[in-house]
Amino acid sequence: MSSLTKVKDQLPVDKTRALVVAAIPAFNVERTIAKLVLEAQKFVDVVLVCDDCSTDLTAEIASRMGAYVMRHDRNLGYGAALKTLFSVARELGADVLVTLDGDGQHNPREIPSLVEPVLENKADIVLGSRFLGSKESGVPRYRRWGIRLISRLTGAASDHKFLDAQCGFRVYGRKALNGLDLVENGMGSSVEILLKAKKQGLTVAEVSTKCEYKELEKTSTQNAFGHGADVLMSIARLVIEERPLLFLGLPGMISLLVGTGFGIWMLQIYAVTHQITTNIALAAIAFVLIGMFTIFTAITLYAISRQAQKNGNNGH
Repeated sequence: MSSLTKVKDQLPVDKTRALVVAAIPAFNVERTIAKLVLEAQKFVDVVLVCDDCSTDLTAEIASRMGAYVMRHDRNLGYGAALKTLFSVARELGADVLVTLDGDGQHNPREIPSLVEPVLENKADIVLGSRFLGSKESGVPRYRRWGIRLISRLTGAASDHKFLDAQCGFRVYGRKALNGLDLVENGMGSSVEILLKAKKQGLTVAEVSTKCEYKELEKTSTQNAFGHGADVLMSIARLVIEERPLLFLGLPGMISLLVGTGFGIWMLQIYAVTHQITTNIALAAIAFVLIGMFTIFTAITLYAISRQAQKNGNNGH
């Protein structure tokens, strides 16, 4: 496998044009990676492949086809592979980063149409969308429903309407590439990027693209339902981290008030009968404890978020 220094030495000398880099997260895709790398090389300057500890010949094949390959010592997940690819792209000084899935579902010939809005400064991030135009017919129905649900939830969380928030075929301009600090290791990274893009004021556009699902069904190692659950959990976690006082503090306050109500009810019964109603007493204690714990968690997350914002502002 070639060294990064060697890759840098082979970069185009012409500094007047944008350096376009393709990045491919890959896990056990030896059947599709060769064609993908060769096709992508026709439209970009460098192809990066992050092999997420495959047990087949993915890394070896990608390297022989001319890609620069990074390899994880253990399987860390899609998001972790993206973080590695983003880091190396920054080190190369990429102006434009194109991400494609390694399972063969994306057509590299569509790279120019996705890159164009970024090169023309019309968008910081471009999403390949399977639901623009008439191209959605190739998407299996169960996947279509799941993608639309996740897209709507992501749009609601980021105040932006997305038709396809899950496609891995994306383009990032220099501002997005250098500004996005990814944390999620799993499939939820696709949502994390869009939520952080909104927070940083990055512009996001969608361009029609097509996916080849016949090839995907042969090579996919990701259970669709597991994928969806992972993304939904990430949405919930990211939204709660963004607004802890609203999504944790308010429910915690309601729980505390309900517990107090049960407590008052129990005392009223005790004043008349001189007996403690066990069920009501337990309900009061449970709601009060849950409320206090949730409020404490909300305040802690809010403090951490505020501190992180201050540190970020100081860093700039």
